[in-house]
Amino acid sequence: MGMKSNYHTHTARCGHAVGEDEAYVAAAVRQGFDILGFSDHMPWPYKGGYRHPSVRMDVNRMDEYLSSVRALREKYAGKIEILTGFECEYFPEYMGWLGEIKEAKKLDYLILGNHYDTSDESGMYFGAVSTPQELRRYVDMTIAGLRTGLFVYLAHPDLFMRRWPRFDENVRAAALDLCACCLELGIPMEYNVHDRYLYPRTHHLDYPDASFFEIVREAGVPVLIGIDAHDPDEIENPAQWDRADGELQVFGERYLRVLPRLTAVN
Repeated sequence: MGMKSNYHTHTARCGHAVGEDEAYVAAAVRQGFDILGFSDHMPWPYKGGYRHPSVRMDVNRMDEYLSSVRALREKYAGKIEILTGFECEYFPEYMGWLGEIKEAKKLDYLILGNHYDTSDESGMYFGAVSTPQELRRYVDMTIAGLRTGLFVYLAHPDLFMRRWPRFDENVRAAALDLCACCLELGIPMEYNVHDRYLYPRTHHLDYPDASFFEIVREAGVPVLIGIDAHDPDEIENPAQWDRADGELQVFGERYLRVLPRLTAVN
């Protein structure tokens, strides 16, 4: 089967995940993962202080988060490789700060998960876009984020389809533009299986969306599986991973089981 990795793992610090950090690692070891990357939601240095306990951790908890993950890396050395990172939006006013933090904290990687437009305080949630103009905004802001050079891959690129009524020409155009940017920059896309775990029978959309990823395949963009784990059980239960692994076989060598040249910074 080859190597097995997941770079999209959250912790209870974000306010909407559960479980101890070590429980995620132990589950990954039991399921035969070679690499587990923690990428909890980036805590932004909001002006006026912390305001979103159900969305992301307080920025003052960043060092504790990194220390915990790095201690687990040492504890489980030889059993699994543990990496430290964050999942981030493209919030233009914080991109300079983000680049500085990446270097200062010696982060192993960052992924772009573009949930909100400019800010999660007042910006639109991109998982609920409902007009062509809103969809265009998601595409434009996501491409701008990719062009910062800060991110190793694009998480749930089809997030905007969570509430979109059907696969139409607006979606096709969005997919093509995102693919063109990822190809130009050499950035993979994530095949995110978190919604399948939450909504195995009742959710009204197929997420990840099969038609979207057929365009990704035809465009030649590399893909990798992202569990987007908010609960150790998402790693412990192999059903979602196994299904995605089977679906991505058609990508051939463009199905990445590990990200190239990504190893722990320290």
